[in-house]
Amino acid sequence: MAIPVEMPKMSDTMEEGVLVAWLVDEGAAVAAGDIIAQVETDKATMDLEVYDDGVLLKKVIGEGDAVPIGALIAVLGDKGEDVSDLLERYSAGAASRDTSAAENVGVASGNGQDSLPALAPVAGDGSRVKASPLAKKLAQEHGLDLTRMRGSGPEGRIVKRDIELAMGGVQVPAQTQAPAPLVREPEREKSAAPAATRVPTPAPYQPTAFSDADQPGETVRISQMRKAIARRLAQSKFTAPHFYLTIDVDMDRAVAARARVNAIAEKEGSERISFNDIITKACAVALRSHPAVNASYLEDQGEIRYHKSIHVAVAVAIDEGLITPVIRHADRKGLSEIGAETRMLAQKARDRRLQPEEFEGSTFTTSNLGMFGIEEFTAIINPPEACILAIGAIRDEAIVRDGQVVAGKRMKLTMSCDHRVVDGATGSRFLETLRKYLEEPLNLLL
Repeated sequence: MAIPVEMPKMSDTMEEGVLVAWLVDEGAAVAAGDIIAQVETDKATMDLEVYDDGVLLKKVIGEGDAVPIGALIAVLGDKGEDVSDLLERYSAGAASRDTSAAENVGVASGNGQDSLPALAPVAGDGSRVKASPLAKKLAQEHGLDLTRMRGSGPEGRIVKRDIELAMGGVQVPAQTQAPAPLVREPEREKSAAPAATRVPTPAPYQPTAFSDADQPGETVRISQMRKAIARRLAQSKFTAPHFYLTIDVDMDRAVAARARVNAIAEKEGSERISFNDIITKACAVALRSHPAVNASYLEDQGEIRYHKSIHVAVAVAIDEGLITPVIRHADRKGLSEIGAETRMLAQKARDRRLQPEEFEGSTFTTSNLGMFGIEEFTAIINPPEACILAIGAIRDEAIVRDGQVVAGKRMKLTMSCDHRVVDGATGSRFLETLRKYLEEPLNLLL
């Protein structure tokens, strides 16, 4: 019996996958657990294994093809088995989906009249007619009786498109009067030929078409990761009401503590720690005291979830975009452990070898651009989390301490908050706790 191999869902945000490479030829025998191809998801390039024994009878898609989750990739079965019925069944299903999609698109892309409520005359009852000022003006100009019309605007308000529909679909120009000439009155009076004194109306702007001959460009296919970044961050920015809280942290003691720890690490041959490791640890410990920040807004489930575990994601920039490997239970780990795990995950991210359990399930995210000299910025929340922390560069600054101007080291932290979950006071209290840990790193040892 022919067995279909479909595109699996390999990450929580995956919608389609690109078959990067086939690893098995048609006609080859495979066993359950064998890897037959590599698939590029929105987070990584992953192995595709089969769950049945059989012969790879048919490769349905080619290398480089992108298909949605559930689409047919290949067919397994007995050697010489006829798979035409299975292929036809999947083809018919895809055609049905395409037809349905086309019908939906047709409705959405029509002239809009089908989606408008019926514009049937209604008996005037003497009540006040709800209509926009423009609709009233256009109705008066075209002799239409508003009391006999039904509006399609809010609460039955008659709007411009209702007037157009009443006129048989004739598009009413936005301006019913010619624009005033751009000419100053004194100049008009002085001129014997008024037309000659008019300022010529500028021609409408016409964008210049791209010309590869003038400036050769490069076109690249949008990667699955870039698609996911565009989709998820747009969703976050346009649905989560962001607000931002910024604090300035005294990093003198953190700088000194890191120097001492790294001096010891060098003597013992251990890995050094980074400021990012210290901030990750400080965030994790601060989240213990502020569970309202360690939360997610789950609209589909109708709930806000306050997480008991603290999993801090660290944004890592790679060539294809941005990925956020997760340090699980970061509050329970030491600085050295956090540092080693962060470096290991960052390297796997750059190699596109992260597994789903290594980049999913975070409860809080940090993003650091300090290494690029960026002193302050805001970040877009990594949904469905409630907050993300943007970390700026540590800078030398003259500060006043005990009445004296002295050199100090400062750092700005800006937290983006989803106001559906976190209020200003809640976020501020978390940042105050975070500041306490960073300005006295010994507190992290308690």
